[in-house]
Amino acid sequence: MKLTIVMPVYNEAARVATAIKQVLEVDFPCEYELVIVDDGSTDATPAILDAIDDPRIRVFHQPNQGKGAAVRTGAAQARGDSMVILDADLEYDPRDIPRLLEPVLDGRAQVVFGSRQFGSHTAYSFWYVMGNKFLTTFANVVFNCYISDLETCYKLMPTDLYRSLRVKSNGFGMEAEVTGKLLRRGIRPFEVPISYQARSRAEGKKITWVDGVEALWIIVRERLRPRPTT
Repeated sequence: MKLTIVMPVYNEAARVATAIKQVLEVDFPCEYELVIVDDGSTDATPAILDAIDDPRIRVFHQPNQGKGAAVRTGAAQARGDSMVILDADLEYDPRDIPRLLEPVLDGRAQVVFGSRQFGSHTAYSFWYVMGNKFLTTFANVVFNCYISDLETCYKLMPTDLYRSLRVKSNGFGMEAEVTGKLLRRGIRPFEVPISYQARSRAEGKKITWVDGVEALWIIVRERLRPRPTT
């Protein structure tokens, strides 16, 4: 098995080098590659990425379109059998990725979500956590399932499966779209607990309540679409 870690990046000059270093320090249980997609950064991010010289890393640049578009580019370039998304904002710990791989490598699952453990020292705000819980509960109701973290960045699945979802959302709505399309196909993700350290607005957090409203609409849209026959 080979794993592709897709890292979308936008204006993360202060953090991206550390994020990459953290990935390369992980002892993965399989072969892996890190595909970084710079989504039109206007700070020093492009220069930092262009200075990388490591055979495990491939870097791509594109005009700014949003996280979903960057992940779509990364998925198209992926050479791994499976892929997982890792933001460059240091909110997620790459050392948790092997935990996501365990149920795949031992044959228990193909799709694995990392479920964040929110706490007073890890959450960005009360309303951020409640918004995520509301969206997750809403998806559970309309799809008659039970998942614990719809908006998690850590969604591990076969690369061909991700490509077949044909995710159209260019921004943060891609999280709800990916989850909704999986649930509509009857695919229930295996979940494992992961660590999480939210950053503040001052530190560069980009998601807003508008993205939450969009996610709600996307869940409804995906639920109303007919289930694929193939």
